[in-house]
Amino acid sequence: MGARVGEKRADLWVWMAVMEGRDGSRWMDFGVGGRDEATFLRLLERLPDNARALKDMSTNGEWRKTTVGEAAPFAYGKGLPRGKRNESGNVPVYGSNGIIGYHDTPLTDKPTIIVGRKGTIGTVHYSPAPCWPIDTTFYICDDAHDDLRFRYYALKHLGLERMNSDTAVPGLNRNAAHAQELSLPPLPTQRAIVGVLGAFDDKIALNAKMNATLEAMARALFRAWFVDFEPVRAKQAGRWRRGETLPGMPAALYDLFPAELTATALGDAPVGWQARALGDELTTLVSGSRPRGGAVKSGIPSIGAENVLGLGQYNFSKEKYVPPDFFDRLKRRGADVRNGDVLLYKDGAKIGRRTYFDKGFPHADCAVNEHAFILRLHNAAAQRYLYFWLGQDWMTHKIITLNSNTAQPGINQTGVRGLPILMPTDDVLSAFDDIASDMTGRIFANCHESRTIAAMRDTLLPRLLSGEVRVE
Repeated sequence: MGARVGEKRADLWVWMAVMEGRDGSRWMDFGVGGRDEATFLRLLERLPDNARALKDMSTNGEWRKTTVGEAAPFAYGKGLPRGKRNESGNVPVYGSNGIIGYHDTPLTDKPTIIVGRKGTIGTVHYSPAPCWPIDTTFYICDDAHDDLRFRYYALKHLGLERMNSDTAVPGLNRNAAHAQELSLPPLPTQRAIVGVLGAFDDKIALNAKMNATLEAMARALFRAWFVDFEPVRAKQAGRWRRGETLPGMPAALYDLFPAELTATALGDAPVGWQARALGDELTTLVSGSRPRGGAVKSGIPSIGAENVLGLGQYNFSKEKYVPPDFFDRLKRRGADVRNGDVLLYKDGAKIGRRTYFDKGFPHADCAVNEHAFILRLHNAAAQRYLYFWLGQDWMTHKIITLNSNTAQPGINQTGVRGLPILMPTDDVLSAFDDIASDMTGRIFANCHESRTIAAMRDTLLPRLLSGEVRVE
């Protein structure tokens, strides 16, 4: 038996049920499916109708008041300069804004909570494995995985990012943070809350892993066709014959590839492919701008260098905005982000980073500011090819060397237009795009799903952590 609130539609299945066993025990059963955030939010608004059933579940123990210093005391992170890291290791290195690299040795020996101390202050991250929090962070460790993860959610709920104690360099004062009050339910309730919120985060993490795998598959196909020229070499060596299918080389594509290589300005390349200047292939190379006085608090999202992170990666918490009328002016200049756009990091410390947006991600309407370029080729089917072309190590190095200003690193349109690009035939580009588009399409479907799941989690989190919605 149980009190249940839910709503079912073809594109959504969201429910909560207060279940009662034969022994009189109660627990909350919980499920989410689909992508309709609005229906989920309407569902939560109906929770007061079930308040009595939910509150009955809190009779097994009272929540106790404590402080951050008592329940989750902060330790200081330790510096680890980039030159001293072993990036081939698998130990994540955390800064105040999340993972910033990898190393072969952890600083902690348990699951760890990381809190931003300098720079991006008050942000809270969770590492399920030992890691290395650097000196711009605080950290908390504990053997009790579920208990620690509850404290992670409790710290996220506190709003530590609003406790800046240094106007020159943003900083979080440990004593001030330690004095913040926390409400802790009994341990079984903590575990139940972690079970609900953790299910959301686990699905988001799974989507991120799936996306990394999908991108690696697309990158491997790009390398095989356009770097190693494997289809051409296989035909030369007689390893690929008409009617045969080899890995990454369907039989139907046999006639698209030549059987010979020839010398080009970029080295040997398949016959018929051309080494060109990127500017010869571009129809659009544009950066945006912001209104006088800077970005505004609401409006149309304006994407800057902080969100040129890579395929399917975007930090919604760092968004800035421009007024709708200013966005309209950017759109007339072509500085609005469209499906299939490649963005290039224009100036700052991370020159050479690029990203690719599609399928309405991150937004149906958004633009770039003055710190990012939008690149569009004459052949729209070559946009995914362009993203992977620019991601080659030697191309990234070439882009970095375009920087002519050591005080404020930056690249200009002339430099970008002069970059080299190998242009395969249109038939080969279309064949690659047909395969890669399926992979990137799945990546962006995961991105949309993860954003919806995150919104659901963030709606539930304060209600669970305040005791408004209680689970056992």
